[in-house]
Amino acid sequence: MVNLETSYMGLALKSPLIVGSSGLTNSVENIMEIARHGAGAVVLKSLFEEQIKHAASSTIMQNELGNAYPEAEDYIRNYTREKDVDDYLKLVEKSKKAVDIPILASINCVTNTEWTTFARQIEGAGADGLELNIFVMPSDPNREGKQNEAVYFDIVRKILEVVNIPVALKISYYFSSLANTVMKLSWTGVKGIVLFNRFFSPDIDIENLEIKSSNIFSSPSDIAISLRWIAMLSTHVNCDLAASTGVHDGNGLIKELLAGAKAVQIASVLYKKGFGEIEHMTEILENWMERKNYTRLEDFIGKMSISEAENPASYERVQFMKHFSGIE
Repeated sequence: MVNLETSYMGLALKSPLIVGSSGLTNSVENIMEIARHGAGAVVLKSLFEEQIKHAASSTIMQNELGNAYPEAEDYIRNYTREKDVDDYLKLVEKSKKAVDIPILASINCVTNTEWTTFARQIEGAGADGLELNIFVMPSDPNREGKQNEAVYFDIVRKILEVVNIPVALKISYYFSSLANTVMKLSWTGVKGIVLFNRFFSPDIDIENLEIKSSNIFSSPSDIAISLRWIAMLSTHVNCDLAASTGVHDGNGLIKELLAGAKAVQIASVLYKKGFGEIEHMTEILENWMERKNYTRLEDFIGKMSISEAENPASYERVQFMKHFSGIE
């Protein structure tokens, strides 16, 4: 028998498979199903920073960076009516009572303002940890990269001042020096960094001349981005790394663990195939471990990271060459 237990953010997980923040993690009923199918942990659907501010002031407040989300005001007004901050705290409390796996709360944020005090309430409600989904679009030509990067460190510093539960950051790859920034973030006191978050992608309706969303769900090919950076960074950081976006099957799960991820988040595949896919992916991992004579995850996590790879250049090479692609 193989042992799938692992530690992520200092939390004991019976499986490295985590269901990431999404509409699927917005009810106690779903969370019970997720636990029943064998997930190691669950990240609740994110509250937006603007929602917390709105609940506190009863008005939409613009953050210092300008609104980062399309049509955010309409969304916040409608969403807050059906799920306000109090409901979120109740979701944390009820989920903790309903299942025996770690429950991570999630906040989507872009500033370090007064909303951060809400993190203390999340801790009081019983959350095992807090995931901060931070994305600052580097679209302002008048802001230097170091100004955008400072936002991440400011938020982390403020949050770590008010909570004792472990904190993880879910970030994007939009950094001028991603490796350096992730390494520095790992030394702030956070217990985990999730690579990478998934954000709104615009498309254009050429008939109605409207902007609409595209690629709501990830695709299996998206795994290449997180796989590369997990492999390159896992041995250089002072916290755990989790992989996210593009993991759609058991093979993808195995690849991310080999690259050095301590845990792997999934969501899109569950929308497409249902919660039963958790068990299916777990079974593939177990069968693979048995074939390879691995009894614990520690036997192979990071085995294919850049520090262990026979050809490290395979991760660092970015130019398209037939030698690497296999295409003439």
